[in-house]
Amino acid sequence: MTDVVGEGAAEQGSRSLRAELALKALDADLGARERLRRVVEQALVFAGASLVAVYAPGGSGDELCLIESAGVPRTLYGLRTGYPLSGGSAVADALRLGRPLWCGPEERAAHPEARRTAAGDHALAALPLPRGRHGRGCLLAVTERPGGFDAEDRRCLELLAAAASCPPPSGAEDTAERPGSSFSLATDTGRIEVDDEMLELFGLGPDDFDGRVETLLALTVPEDLPALMSVVEADHLSGGERELEFRIMRPSGEQCWLWLRGRLLPAADGRPARLVGTVTDASKLRSGGNEVARVQRLAAALATAGTVRDVGRAVVTALRRPLLADRMALAALEGDRLVVTVLDPPEPEAWPELWRAEWRTEWPDAPVRTMPTLAAALREGRAAIWPAGTPLEPALADVGPGGLAVLPLPAGGRMAGACLIGWDSPHDFGPDERALLTASAGLAGQALLRAHAFDAEHELVGMLQRTLLPRRLPALPGAEAVARYLPTTAGLEVGGDWYDVIPLPDHHVALVIGDVQGHNAQAATLMGQMRTAVRAYAVEGHPPDVVVSRANRLLTGMESDLFATCCYVDVDMAEGTAWCVRAGHLPPVLRHPDGTTAVVDAEGGPPLGVLDRADFPMTQLALRPGTLLALTTDGLVESSELPLDDGLRRMAGELAAADPSRLGPVADALLADANRGDDVALLLMRYDGMALRPLRESWTVWRVPEAVRHARRFTRRTLRSWGAAEAADADAVQLVVSELVTNALAHTEGPVRLDLTLVDGRLRVAVADSSPRTPVKPTSIGWEATGGRGILLVEAMSTAWGTVPVSGGKQVWSDIALG
Repeated sequence: MTDVVGEGAAEQGSRSLRAELALKALDADLGARERLRRVVEQALVFAGASLVAVYAPGGSGDELCLIESAGVPRTLYGLRTGYPLSGGSAVADALRLGRPLWCGPEERAAHPEARRTAAGDHALAALPLPRGRHGRGCLLAVTERPGGFDAEDRRCLELLAAAASCPPPSGAEDTAERPGSSFSLATDTGRIEVDDEMLELFGLGPDDFDGRVETLLALTVPEDLPALMSVVEADHLSGGERELEFRIMRPSGEQCWLWLRGRLLPAADGRPARLVGTVTDASKLRSGGNEVARVQRLAAALATAGTVRDVGRAVVTALRRPLLADRMALAALEGDRLVVTVLDPPEPEAWPELWRAEWRTEWPDAPVRTMPTLAAALREGRAAIWPAGTPLEPALADVGPGGLAVLPLPAGGRMAGACLIGWDSPHDFGPDERALLTASAGLAGQALLRAHAFDAEHELVGMLQRTLLPRRLPALPGAEAVARYLPTTAGLEVGGDWYDVIPLPDHHVALVIGDVQGHNAQAATLMGQMRTAVRAYAVEGHPPDVVVSRANRLLTGMESDLFATCCYVDVDMAEGTAWCVRAGHLPPVLRHPDGTTAVVDAEGGPPLGVLDRADFPMTQLALRPGTLLALTTDGLVESSELPLDDGLRRMAGELAAADPSRLGPVADALLADANRGDDVALLLMRYDGMALRPLRESWTVWRVPEAVRHARRFTRRTLRSWGAAEAADADAVQLVVSELVTNALAHTEGPVRLDLTLVDGRLRVAVADSSPRTPVKPTSIGWEATGGRGILLVEAMSTAWGTVPVSGGKQVWSDIALG
């Protein structure tokens, strides 16, 4: 049975393409620091990472220092600001080996430094950056997705890492790499030791500072003071590192963003516990020091977000860290339900009980009617903010016990969805923050609407493609077949690849694969016509070369500007032989039972629709039980970087290493590295051979007076040679032969052929003639009638009977069980 890959794959394969487009869109005039920052943000958007950090060699040359990070605070995963180059960390190992390292929870245990990171199911990826004139760094990404980074995530990370490079050292281009000023705070007395650089950041001179932490806290913007106090107050301190972005108002009246990094040193040897760390000018650590810059960065990220999931990731990346939020959810409004597309963090345990009760596989969809406060906010269409302690229904209160913001996402005169942002600790909402939320809601709503339209159109394209292909493959006698189809991810193009498996009489099966030129609606329409035409000619009983030749004449007569390629293989399941015809298409690839592979050297004709009269020679193939036959289109084996011959050899090598007993995994493995800039069709058949080979004999019926008697005598001799002459139904066989041969001689002209086939005690009597007219069973026969009873006798003597077209004529058959 076929297992056609649909939208889900299409969506995944498009991320690496959009990441490449986003990289190309970067301003060429960006400095090295800003370019690195943009690349790090794109890794969050396109690679499914929750945290991305970049490490580079420090001034001493024996340590890797953190120079850039984005996403959730790295302290959640226990990542450090520096790692020794000679240590066993993932970043050091990746640099030393010169290749990416993909570390799941088990692999992380192999790194001594990684064992210090926070426990959990998160996965790490460490990718060395290209060597530039300022040295070589390493990109470190963290994800909490089950299974870690998948193949598409890894392609995106490798693409982004290849586009990044270490910025120049301090003073060469800017001062963003400066580690910042240092401080040491005694938690019992509140006395703080600072250097001159930190006093300069706060706008103070040495004579203006009295050594008290309260003097510095007094310069903090009131809206940011609670968050800063939660870091420096002794009652809130705990082990581990902490990060915080806050604003101060210098004595000169200038507002400035600062970034604090610190860690707690526990009390020891009579010394009190101390908070030590650095404070850096945050306006140099990001592209903008105000909310306008953040909105601009969000708009740029949303411009490259194609799907609903991409929009959600971009919003989370742009808002969660600056807002220091504990959780975020982005949901699309579908009827009366909020269908969640992105959760951060993604674990169900981090969300309210109602949400967990409504969980659907990966994400929940929550009924709006159970959250009347949310429903009211959606009706008003304005950002709603509830501080800590506001009485809310449990479904919302548990999202943000310390504060909750709900952003309705307006677009096109309606609500496209909502964004929920929650804090666990009490959070104060300043006016700048409210403005940021309002502006972000409008941008996200428009992007979500565009993404919904893109997803809907992509699904429509996929549905059209799937309706033109077989819904399932038929069961084959003595063989198993699977098929795969991957649509192109380049925009909303419709491809022209098709495949088919056609059961034919006498245990024959036709395998067909083809490709119509172009990627548009015309190509898809022509693809459906060609598939129908090839199937019709095959069912009529024509040999393979005639089937392809007639399909060529049909396409030529359509006067279309497009042409098509096709490969047609007629397999005799009983004999293990096949005939192959190529019309400008790739040859089949065979995997023999001993594991060796070969690209079939089959002579081919021109593509269909090019020449009105063209020859399509046939090539015979021998199939032993266990042989695997593979047919594909050029999207699998050819790209701008991969020549066709090399692609076929690579495919043959992958088939040689595959396990032919499980065709589904073999097909999936072949498609893993498919070129998603073109659609791909793949058809695999494993020939096992029929358990019982049929016995066959044929007789040419001459038009002589005793022709029917000769046919009966041939039947008796054949049954005697098969040991079935004494069967209980032998007389019924003679009667059926007489009636079918008599009808053919009396009502048709031209040659008549009698075929006998015996399989597992079931005899098929088939008489072929040159007339396409099907015999009609009479509805009633009077006593005076002299004819018309032959078909009634055949029906009475047979377990089943019928007719099939054969090479311009027909074949009337009857099955009889020989008891």
